[in-house]
Amino acid sequence: MVTIRLTRRGAKNQPFYHVVVTDSRKRQGGSSLELVGFFNPVARGKEVKLRLELDRIDHWVQHGAQQSDRVRQLVASYRKQVAVAA
Repeated sequence: MVTIRLTRRGAKNQPFYHVVVTDSRKRQGGSSLELVGFFNPVARGKEVKLRLELDRIDHWVQHGAQQSDRVRQLVASYRKQVAVAA
């Protein structure tokens, strides 16, 4: 099954996550099919905290990909953020 999930990058005590589309059987840091965004939970100042490619996420979901719980929350909050900005 194809999943959309977070994969951790960044240094110790400085987490940074890529939002990736991958086969659910692959390990968390392994190869992925596509990078569709990033999440920086410790963003400071004018750093971007969250950026997602919603069109690509929608494409994968339409083709049967399952989102992890955290990615589902991030996508919902990003959609609200984009709607307010527009």
